[in-house]
Amino acid sequence: MDKKKIEQIRQQYDLIIHNIENADIEFWYARELMPLLGYGRWENFDKTVCRAMESCETSGIIVSDHFREVTKMVELGSKAKRNVKDYMLTRYACYLIAQNGDPKKEEIAFAQSYFAIQTRKQELIEERIALIERTEARGRLRESEKRLSQNIYERGVDDAGFGRIRSKGDQALFGGYTTQEMKKRLGVKGSRPLADFLPTLTIAAKNLATEMTNYNVEEKDLQGESSITGEHIQNNHSVRDMLGQRGIKPENLPPSEDIKKLERRVKSQEKKIATQAGKLPDQDMI
Repeated sequence: MDKKKIEQIRQQYDLIIHNIENADIEFWYARELMPLLGYGRWENFDKTVCRAMESCETSGIIVSDHFREVTKMVELGSKAKRNVKDYMLTRYACYLIAQNGDPKKEEIAFAQSYFAIQTRKQELIEERIALIERTEARGRLRESEKRLSQNIYERGVDDAGFGRIRSKGDQALFGGYTTQEMKKRLGVKGSRPLADFLPTLTIAAKNLATEMTNYNVEEKDLQGESSITGEHIQNNHSVRDMLGQRGIKPENLPPSEDIKKLERRVKSQEKKIATQAGKLPDQDMI
């Protein structure tokens, strides 16, 4: 997501902030938030709100401090009016809704970042979105490699064979450098996975090659270590060639911060969100 788009979306979120008189707290209405999160139907969004409320309760936090069901009068096309269900939501409630939203929606990554950052500064939102994109890319690679491991196991290849296939793929992607040589280049110590220190682009490249291998192993019903190794090498070469056409050599990209450290930092930050968001006042104060 580019900086200009992030700023445009941030302004949309800022426009629907509400404040309670004599109470130092911001809140949002669910029906105003819904379209910004990419939802078109209230019924679907209401389910997401309910899941967020369950998450709040599971965390041991009083749900009514952050979620308040209200009734609003809306005008229909015929100029008639009727009452509809809505929610008042603290920043923490909005964050939980984003956490429970459809992760495939681009809007969700922005919302998670916007509501997690108390100051909502542009650069901090950008930084957190980049982190989310990297962790999600790492998760996709983990799943595609798990699927490849299962595929080749079903075709007569053991765990050691899977390690050799993956290593040969890395060697093709990184211009001849083996997995161990890349770990040395990037300063990855011990048994830590190389992918935990790769930038998002390289993680995505590895995932694309692995998904291509999965597809052809299944479609062509490839059997045995030799044929699957050849397929994986070819796919990694193809992805490397594609990157090369744009002047990118994955072995020369600098390492990124240890993804485990980033995840711990996010978890620590999440624990503070509920407190920083404040609490909705009693009904008679609104």
